[in-house]
Amino acid sequence: MMLRTIVAVLVLAIGSFAVTAAVEPPPEGVAYTIDGVHSKALFRVQHLGAGRFWGRFNDVSGTVLFDRGVEIRMDIAIRTESVDSGNKDLDKHLMSPDFFNAKEPACATMTFKSSGCAMGDKGIYMVTGDLTIHGVTKQVTVPVEFTGAADMGRGARAGFETTFSIKRSEYGMNWGVEKGMLGDEVRITVALEGVEAKADEAGGKK
Repeated sequence: MMLRTIVAVLVLAIGSFAVTAAVEPPPEGVAYTIDGVHSKALFRVQHLGAGRFWGRFNDVSGTVLFDRGVEIRMDIAIRTESVDSGNKDLDKHLMSPDFFNAKEPACATMTFKSSGCAMGDKGIYMVTGDLTIHGVTKQVTVPVEFTGAADMGRGARAGFETTFSIKRSEYGMNWGVEKGMLGDEVRITVALEGVEAKADEAGGKK
């Protein structure tokens, strides 16, 4: 009798958990897959105490979940080997251990994975998450602007852009910092265009 009672309690508990899990609402918003052709990551750093030098990364991928006026969730990856300074010799140096160390598996990809979002002034989304560069992960909060949404026959699309600054020495990239040959502070701009994901790509929610 005692055994039957225990089994019955377990069955009820499992059934209750299953029902709860089944009715848990999915995340609100629209899921977008990053269009790598029309998305870029730019960086700017001071060179020899004089000019401000620009470069970019051409391989940007990931997903964005956008609930307009509420939050943005992001999972973005950037291949360090896609660095593009406009000069092949400089690109090789940037991919070397002095900087991005692109051949090292732990450094081959830079990522940003959001963990929270709050609305800021003038419709800006303040997105908090883990930024990983050069194998080092730090929590940052970046301002993200929603730049527009439309469907012009090539799928529903939405755009997002953020500009923020980091100190590269905090991510283990110290070359040129001590003697001031190359600035420590780096300004980063990431411009994203996403295509609305299909239902199966978005986990069953379009």
